[in-house]
Amino acid sequence: MRGTRSFIRPRPARTPEERAPARPEEPSILVLRALGLGDFLTSVPALRALGRAHPGHRMHLAAPSGHAQLLDLAGVPAEIAATPRLGTPPWPGAAPPDLAVNLHGRGPQSTAALHGMRPRALWSHAHPDLPSLDGPRWPSGAHDVDVWCGLLEHYSVYADPADLRLPPPPTPSRRPGAVVVHPGAAFPARRWPELRFAEVVRWLVRRGHEVVVTGSAEERPVAERVARVAGLGPHAVLAGRTRLTELAALVAEAALVVCGDTGIAHLATGYGTASVVLFGPISPALWGPRIDGTRHVCLWAGRIGDPWGERPDPGLLRITTDDVLAAAEQVLAPRAAPPRIPQRRPPEYAGRLLRRSGSGSRAEH
Repeated sequence: MRGTRSFIRPRPARTPEERAPARPEEPSILVLRALGLGDFLTSVPALRALGRAHPGHRMHLAAPSGHAQLLDLAGVPAEIAATPRLGTPPWPGAAPPDLAVNLHGRGPQSTAALHGMRPRALWSHAHPDLPSLDGPRWPSGAHDVDVWCGLLEHYSVYADPADLRLPPPPTPSRRPGAVVVHPGAAFPARRWPELRFAEVVRWLVRRGHEVVVTGSAEERPVAERVARVAGLGPHAVLAGRTRLTELAALVAEAALVVCGDTGIAHLATGYGTASVVLFGPISPALWGPRIDGTRHVCLWAGRIGDPWGERPDPGLLRITTDDVLAAAEQVLAPRAAPPRIPQRRPPEYAGRLLRRSGSGSRAEH
């Protein structure tokens, strides 16, 4: 099961309904990553490396069913085993997976979920509750991309942490050249105040930029309030009105993305789109852009907090509107375009900070 660096042509991801039965002789890999958009995108180098290292295997990703579109966008040759949240994934085969890989978290819950399927081999980080595993120790303080690349390297599969670039989306942008402002985030601790986002939007419009406000269907009221306060009409509010492929196209052809610590920031990294990303309770050294440092500015007050908190993080609130405007002006300034091909071994963290001290991490299961 130890991998080699051969390459395969990506095939479109398939849902369970479209999937043909696995042939008995076809070896299989099950990868657990039942998380969100940003989490998927930080695992892309590891997923691609697994595919290259096992060209004769059929790979299944245990993740939310909507991630089938993400597999296609990233060119990852895998199929979805619909797993909306952490738990034992469904498995289509009569025999257990030949290899199960825990790209979900440090354990023990995620590791136990895979261990219970009795795969022939299990790759995961070591955990004191599961002493039989021979995996590496959890690398505290490492960027999330490096966590999963490092796990595979322990098992002799090389994964390049810079392999984050996404191919062009299948459809063109509805608003090419617009600035994408994304005020939402999964938890209140990571949501910068709406009125401050509105002030940023007003400044961008005054400078002649077209601005669109994005988000999920649940975040549409937030997007509408930001647009209304900023003086934009309903046409500027795309929250809840874009499929994933359309959102990807918006980001890929945007002049700039302004957002918090959320999934769309990782789309900007993947497409090489300039971004200003506002961090609160988590250090961008762990979750910020891993490549293309000259394209991105990460604003962080240097304070570690609770990423699942019910109120905006105090450190996030220390980021002022002027901070964001200065960062936006910096990345929008005309300059020679940096090379599209990233270095093979970039520095641990590629963004630029407002302030920086300490480190922090999101808990893993």
